[in-house]
Amino acid sequence: MPGLIRIGGRKDNINLLAVDKVVAIISPDSAPVKRLKDQAREAGRLVDVTHGGPTRSLIITTANQVFLSNVTGVTLAERFQSVEGSGQVPEEPGNL
Repeated sequence: MPGLIRIGGRKDNINLLAVDKVVAIISPDSAPVKRLKDQAREAGRLVDVTHGGPTRSLIITTANQVFLSNVTGVTLAERFQSVEGSGQVPEEPGNL
């Protein structure tokens, strides 16, 4: 089973993504990234897991899907590195 990282959600609703499916984790602030997000929405490839919170990062997958996350890119990168190869979801109660 591939390793999984928590990419967003609330304490009672967790969203996980397979580590081996992640191509990039990027900041949502630049104009090119905003265009990428708009194009993904139009093509039906956008998945919003922010649960109404602010978008703090975008995750691009091997299937060319774009995930909006309320978790910062730095936090996601740390989770990615801690899970990569271990196949386990790290315990992070209350920490998105």
